[in-house]
Formats: sequence, structure tokens, C-alpha cells
Amino acid sequence: MRDVKDRGRDIEGCVKQWTSFVKPNFQRHVYPQRENAGECCMTHADAIGLWAKKDIIIPRGIDNRVAIDMVVKHIQLLLVKKSRNHQNDLKRLGQQVEDEPLSQNALLLKQSKQITAISTILQNPLTDDVDFIFYFDRLSGLLVERALENLHFDLKAVRTPQGTEYQGLETKGETSAVIILRGGSCFETGLKRVIPDCKIGRLLVQSDYRTGEPELHYAHLPDDISQHSSVLLLDPQMSSGGAALMTVRVLVDHGVEASSIVFVTYSAGKMGLNRLLKVFPDVRVVVCTIVEDYHERWIEKRYFGC
Repeated sequence: MRDVKDRGRDIEGCVKQWTSFVKPNFQRHVYPQRENAGECCMTHADAIGLWAKKDIIIPRGIDNRVAIDMVVKHIQLLLVKKSRNHQNDLKRLGQQVEDEPLSQNALLLKQSKQITAISTILQNPLTDDVDFIFYFDRLSGLLVERALENLHFDLKAVRTPQGTEYQGLETKGETSAVIILRGGSCFETGLKRVIPDCKIGRLLVQSDYRTGEPELHYAHLPDDISQHSSVLLLDPQMSSGGAALMTVRVLVDHGVEASSIVFVTYSAGKMGLNRLLKVFPDVRVVVCTIVEDYHERWIEKRYFGC
């Protein structure tokens, strides 16, 4: 209709234009790109600098340096803006929770004489490496056991060898664990002692040395993690809470309910705890000791010797 109305063509000319030029060029240049580009859908969101889909088509591929440069600069601009917004959000969140009391979901390990004695050994710089590993493995097992108290249970009756019926409990659903690399690997021995057949995932989060913003570099999670009734998130230290926020967000984005996540750590700063539980109030955190904010990471260095 446009060609007839605005360009003065007749029906025969429109058909000739389609069969001679439009369709052949589509089949030659556009259609073959579908396998590489997938579906590309541009919407009004482009007006504010957002892509509706992850893939785009750049004509002439790698030879089109002008188009590639435009896309790269656009992505870089979005990343810088995102980083600034993230830093401002963390700062504002820290100010909001600075004077707030700890949430009820911050579960401090009971400070018995045994726990205090183990912590004394771990904090002592004169403790040799073998003893440090032994006692941290012992303490990590106790932290995991404390975390398991937050699992969901069903009633179960069993017949004892003496022929009596025992009314007990069994865990509801499957429990898995996600290790935040590399420090979270310190928990692996203690975890396996408590849950030998536990499925384990791994996340690598590192802070950008220029901005301090946490960045996700690696993720390997169980395929069915969204169906697990409980997920333990393991990291020996929590400081500002930035990495903890990112890893919880990754799990939530993979379909895990926040109420099913138990963050397990040896030490945590109050601000980091409050930040995490302000954003995700249904998450539970099991911690052995509360330390000053922005505490230097040292446990994995002692545990691995480097």
C-alpha cells in the first residue's frame, strides 16, 4: 500500500520489486544471521539505552568497526552507570542500618567455653598450620550443624530394634551447599563430615580493585537447585556484605527462595549483616563471632597457607 500510495508504483511493480530485490537480499544477507544472532527485538526500551534481547545483528560482522565501537561504548557507559548506582545504594544502605540492632535472623553460635577455646586457637598467630586446619574444620562442622537446625522437617515414626515405635523427624526435601570461592572452600571438610552426600555448587566473586564493587566471575550450581528445600551459602568471613548480597541475588535469580537460604560464616561485621538482612530479610545467617566492619580477610590465607 505504501509503494502504491507514496511511490506511484502499480501492483505489478510492487511484486517485481519484492521478487527481484527484497526477498533475494533477505535470503542472502539477513536470514543466514539468524543462527548466530537468535531473535532480536528492539522496543521502546532502546530509547533509554536498553536492549530488549541479549543478541543484536551487526551488518558485515567484524569488518563494521564503527558499529562495533558504538555498541562497546554503549555497554561501557551502562556498566559505569550501574557501578556508580551500586556504590551509592550500598552507601545509602549502610547509613540506614548503621544504628539498627541485629535482625532475629542473625543467629550467633552459642559462645560456650569450647567455642571460645577454639576461637582462641584460631586467632592466635602462633598456632601452627596443622592445628589451625584441624580446629577450623571442627568449628566449621559445628557451624554447619547449627545451620541445619533451620531446615524443614517432617514427622516420621520408626520401629526400633527393641520393637518399640519412635516418633522422630526427617529432613524435608534436599539440602545443598554453595561455596563462595576461594574462602568458602575452608568449609568443605566440615560440610562433608555433617552431610556426606551434599550436592555442592561454587561461585567466584571478586571485588574490582578500582571501585570495590563485587563482580561475579564464575558460577556452577546444581541443575535442580531451585527445587532444594534448603541451600547453605558458605564463606568464612563477611565484611561489607557486598559479596554476600551478590551471591544471594544469584541464588534468587536461579529460582531459590530467599527463605530457603542459610548463610554460614565464621565472622561478620555488623554493617554487613544488617545490609544483607535489610535487602533479604528472609535469609538466615549463622555466624560464630561479630567483628568490626571492613575486617581484613585472613582465614583462607591461614587455612591454605597462601
